[in-house]
Amino acid sequence: MNGFEKHRLDDENFGASGNIVSAFDAFPKSKPQYVTRTAGGGKWTVAMIFFSVLFVWAEFSRWWIGHETRNFAVEKGVSRLMQVNLDAIVHMQCADLHVNVQDAAGDRILAGSRLKRDRTSWSQWVGADGLRRLGRDSQGRVNTGEGWMDLLHDDGFGEEHVHDIVYAGMRRAKWAKTPRLRGKADSCRIYGSLDLNKVQGDFHITARGHGYVEMGENMHLDHRSFNFSHIISELSFGPYYPSLVNPLDNTVNTADTNFHKFQYYISVVPTVYSHAGTTIPTNQYAVTEQSKQVSERSIPGIFFKYDIEPIALAVQEHRDGLLTLFIKIVNVVSGVLVAAHWGFTMSEWVRDIIGRKRRSGAGTDGVLGTKGGYDES
Repeated sequence: MNGFEKHRLDDENFGASGNIVSAFDAFPKSKPQYVTRTAGGGKWTVAMIFFSVLFVWAEFSRWWIGHETRNFAVEKGVSRLMQVNLDAIVHMQCADLHVNVQDAAGDRILAGSRLKRDRTSWSQWVGADGLRRLGRDSQGRVNTGEGWMDLLHDDGFGEEHVHDIVYAGMRRAKWAKTPRLRGKADSCRIYGSLDLNKVQGDFHITARGHGYVEMGENMHLDHRSFNFSHIISELSFGPYYPSLVNPLDNTVNTADTNFHKFQYYISVVPTVYSHAGTTIPTNQYAVTEQSKQVSERSIPGIFFKYDIEPIALAVQEHRDGLLTLFIKIVNVVSGVLVAAHWGFTMSEWVRDIIGRKRRSGAGTDGVLGTKGGYDES
C-alpha cells in the first residue's frame, strides 16, 4: 500500500527495546530518537528532585521528633515527702551559714545537718562556663515565669523534646566533686538532697546568729561579714536528674550591701514524662525573684518560698510506625511528581502559544525563501 509495508513502519519499531522486564512494562517508552529533549524539562526535573528531597527530609524530621500530648489532671497520687536537690555557692564561710526549712505543717528541719558543705573560693565559680543571669523585667526583678501556666509553652526543661528528657533522666545521678581549693577559702558550697514535707514551705540560708538561733549558740556574727552573693548550680524538686536544666540552674546573683535579701517565689507542678514505655517522674517549676537591701532590723539571706500546685501534668510523646512513615513519604513524592508534571505541561503550553504569536507576527517566507514566494530571477 504505497510502499508503506516495505519501509517496515510498524508500531513495534517505535517501542523501546530492552530485556524481558521491559516486555511487562505497563508504561511503554518511546525510542530515544523519537524523543525531543527540552531545556524546560531538565529544569523541572531538577526542581522536582530538590523539593522531593526537602519534603522527605522534613517528613522524616517530623517523624523523628514525634508529637506530644499534654494532659492536666488533679494529682491523684498520695505522697507525704518530696525530695529537694540543692547545689549552691554562697560568698561566706561555711561556719557562718545556717540552712533551715520551715513548712506550712509547722515542722522545722535543720537542712544544714543533711546537706554537705565544702570550703571553696568564689573566684573558682564566678567565671565558670555556662553561668548566666536570669532575664529581668522593666522593674529590674528577675522573672522566669509568672505561673505554672507558662509551662504549657515550654518543651519540657528548656528546649529539649520528651525523648531527650527521658534519655537524660535515665543517666546515673551523681553530684560533681568540689574543685580543689585554690587560694583563700572565702565561700561555701552547699549541696545534696533532702526529703521535705510535700507542702508549702520556706527553704532559707541565713547568717549565724540571725534568724533561727541554734541551741547553745551565743556567738553573734559581725555584720561586716555578711555577703549573700550566690551561685545556684542546681535547684530541683523530685528525683535528682543532673542532666535536666531547671529555671534557676546556673544562676548568679550578687549582693550590693551586707544587708541584702534574695527571695525566690517558686510554683512547683508535678510532671511525668513518658516515651517508648519509659516514664520519668519529676517536677517543673516557674519562679519569680526579688532582691532588695534591708535594714539591720530585718533578716538578710537567701529565701526559697515554694508552693506545690494541686495539679499534675502528664507529657507523653508518640511516634508513628515505619509503615505510616513510608506511606507519608510515598504521598509526598507522588504529590511532587504530579505538581511537576502539571507545571511542565503548563509551561510548555505557554511557550508554544508565545512561539506561535511571534511567528505569526514576523510573517512567513515563500517557497524559495523569498518574501513574495517566487524567485524572480
